[in-house]
Amino acid sequence: MICRAYRYRFTPTPEQETLLRRTLGCVRLVYNKALAARREAWEERQESINYGQTSALLTNWKQQEDLQFLNEVSCVPLQQTLRHLQTAFGNFFKKRAKYPRFKKKHSGGSAEFTRSAFKWKDGQVWLAKCSQPLNIIWSRLLPMGCEPSTITVRLDAARRWFVSLLVEDHTIQPLPVTDKKVGLDAGITSLVTTSDEKKIANPKHFDRLRRKLRQVQKTLARRPNRSNNREKARREVARVQARIADARKDFLHQLTTRLVRENQVISVEDLAVANMVKNRKLALCISDAGWGELVRQLEYKCQWYGRTLVKIDRWEPSSKRCGNCEHIVDKLPLSIRSWDCPSCGTKGIDRDINAAQNILAAGLAVLGSNTKDVCGAGVRPNSQQVKGHPRNSRNGKKQKLKS
Repeated sequence: MICRAYRYRFTPTPEQETLLRRTLGCVRLVYNKALAARREAWEERQESINYGQTSALLTNWKQQEDLQFLNEVSCVPLQQTLRHLQTAFGNFFKKRAKYPRFKKKHSGGSAEFTRSAFKWKDGQVWLAKCSQPLNIIWSRLLPMGCEPSTITVRLDAARRWFVSLLVEDHTIQPLPVTDKKVGLDAGITSLVTTSDEKKIANPKHFDRLRRKLRQVQKTLARRPNRSNNREKARREVARVQARIADARKDFLHQLTTRLVRENQVISVEDLAVANMVKNRKLALCISDAGWGELVRQLEYKCQWYGRTLVKIDRWEPSSKRCGNCEHIVDKLPLSIRSWDCPSCGTKGIDRDINAAQNILAAGLAVLGSNTKDVCGAGVRPNSQQVKGHPRNSRNGKKQKLKS
């Protein structure tokens, strides 16, 4: 059974909005106080505090006179935020994320409710301490026979209310097996170039609303601090940014769903996007393209529908390698979009199409090597030297950027 979250917008009543805003505020307060306590314990006493100890601190905070308002909201979201903090520290210790940061009020916030803090009845959601069900805009129905196990209420920076229902979706079934295989080369001019010589143009959602965003940001910069007009301008900036993010995510969802439905094997590069955006000239374009989100969606959709996603080594010279004779050129600047092979004489090699075909070949080699961990595995028997050209060391050169 696959767990899937269904997200909807909803319009709270004035009573519900007051309670939910108070809940989000308490969740933010408990998270920040627990984070401060853990930092203080480590910096002063070299002591590590776990979830159980922060839970005991929460009990003491509820008994303090100046924090009595913590008892006015459901206790479940407060306990859940402590679990989220524990998870954040676990990711930090495993070097999968940065050190946890304090939550800010202007970022909105979220609160998670487990089964003991909500009621699901007749297709309606009743949260704890709410006298009325949530007025959810059902853009799509939940699968028949599915009931939510966890509900997350979120207020984004644009002041839009969302509710996410986590269910065990039995309707997700593997797709019919097909013999099609594809390699994907991510870029900027063309968002994706496939190994079958198709190029999907980059919609560049940020450029489409860049002028509008600049206008509202200039208005925000001119408003005095801590004024109502500045708050209105900040919300307008958040609305424009939300439009950009929603358009980008919607386009990526349609693209990845189509790729997963049409292909049995999808081969991509294991790109380090966080390192690539350090290039100030290309950081904006790379962030707007959403390569990381593209691969993330491909990962879980391939798991859902019985497809195979292969990640090849990020240091594989897919653009520099001739697909005909496997000769690797020494240098290939981003300004060169097509090149001639000096070894076999092949002319007019399209940089992106050649890279996509090499990525597919490398992915198939990984699948054929019977390697358990296909991500980052070697793709050729002699990966250190190909036709007299030594393979670049992982620490020798920075990762190449494609445009």
